[in-house]
Amino acid sequence: MARQTPDLNPQELQRLLNRRTFLNRGTAYGVGAAALAAMVGAGRSTARAADVPNPLASPVQFVPKAKRVIQLYMAGGPSHLETLDPKPKLAAMHGQAMPESFTQGKPIAQLQGAKLVCYAPQHKFLKFGQSGLEFSEVLPKIGAMADDICIVRSMFTDAINHDPAHTFMNTGTTISGRPAMGSWVLYGLGSEADNLPGYVVLTSTGKYGQAQPIAARQWHSGFLPSRFQGVEFRSKGDAVLYAGNPAGVDRARQHDVISTIETLNRAGEGVLNDPEIQTRIGAYETAFQMQMSVPDLLDLSDEPEHVFQLYGTRGGDGSFAANCLLARRLAERGVRFIQLYHRDWDHHGAIKEHVAGTAQEVDQASAALLIDLKQRGLLEDTIVTWGGEFGRTPMAQGDGRDHHIKGFSMWMAGGGIKGGISHGATDELGYESIEDVVSVHDLHATILRQLGLDHLRLTYKYQGRDFRLTDVAGNVVEKILA
Repeated sequence: MARQTPDLNPQELQRLLNRRTFLNRGTAYGVGAAALAAMVGAGRSTARAADVPNPLASPVQFVPKAKRVIQLYMAGGPSHLETLDPKPKLAAMHGQAMPESFTQGKPIAQLQGAKLVCYAPQHKFLKFGQSGLEFSEVLPKIGAMADDICIVRSMFTDAINHDPAHTFMNTGTTISGRPAMGSWVLYGLGSEADNLPGYVVLTSTGKYGQAQPIAARQWHSGFLPSRFQGVEFRSKGDAVLYAGNPAGVDRARQHDVISTIETLNRAGEGVLNDPEIQTRIGAYETAFQMQMSVPDLLDLSDEPEHVFQLYGTRGGDGSFAANCLLARRLAERGVRFIQLYHRDWDHHGAIKEHVAGTAQEVDQASAALLIDLKQRGLLEDTIVTWGGEFGRTPMAQGDGRDHHIKGFSMWMAGGGIKGGISHGATDELGYESIEDVVSVHDLHATILRQLGLDHLRLTYKYQGRDFRLTDVAGNVVEKILA
């Protein structure tokens, strides 16, 4: 809601600022303070990007093929050798010493100094669809969508441990504190969501492997204005705490409080010229609107029974499947960037059993999301990505696999990405990407391109330097674009 800033004399301004200090320190009045703090913590919030002009963002440089991104983030490092990258030669060399020509002088995580032995893929690969793309037998429902999917089998990354690898995949650098890709996208394009944050994060975990700790800095806005940071929604129970009014406070009274706070903030903005005040104004307004929009988002009574059967959930249970269903509803409501972390892919041991178990937790829902988006005409302008922060070694770590950065796989669909193809390749043992190699910077550049943004021009000046998501690297992967 746009309101005029009142003309205030110095005495009245001082009174208002004193009152503002009291409200900031002494009250927690419904969603205006409590929900906002619960959403993003201590006054740092994401408002709709469209609320505030963004003169620093680059204009759209290309005809956009996509409007939004849904990132299915398989945290922990899924083994490409048991999911997306068939390696019959590795199977033939099971139990034999890993040739030193592959590994000498290369970074290895926990296997450093250990005897390196080839470990065969633990699950068969099958051909799917008219394209004949090969997927592991543990991903049959994703495989059934083969003709809509592009598998990138030649990824590599720079960080061999989980936390810096998550940071690199999200922000394009291992240095903590830089803006996440979702924040860059929101900064460049704004949001189409009228009453929801433009960047929403959901997390889930299962019962296999080691659940990855995921820190909020993975979706932080870094040096970008804080209105561009991601907002984590709880995947079970209330998506946002304290979204309802306390007893005895109706919506009209709540609106009066928000209006008063906005008046105080605008008065302070005129004096202090602090851009974070504008963020705070938008955040209170968005939080107020979310009192209506979040319950509607979570009310699944309008979903037909066949949708629940498609996803394998009735929602609200904290599962990855429930989050996929919620992701589709967020996409329909104009949310620009949606991240779903499933924190269960760290398989250092019992990899055959644990990959099968974790795959079962995500296979049906991942495919269901593609089917649902496609049926609703949303897949054509939604980029869906599926993958983790790195891969797993072809060498055994007991009956598991160690962290691996030289070669891994992910898949993409929708938003102008070619379906029914694989791109790039690792060597015959799945150790290193050797053909049409794709870096994390290349991935980011390609996603931005499909959204209409030139990764070279989407910049933000900070500490005297023009920063960008792709730093000083990155090339669009033209071969995977339709």
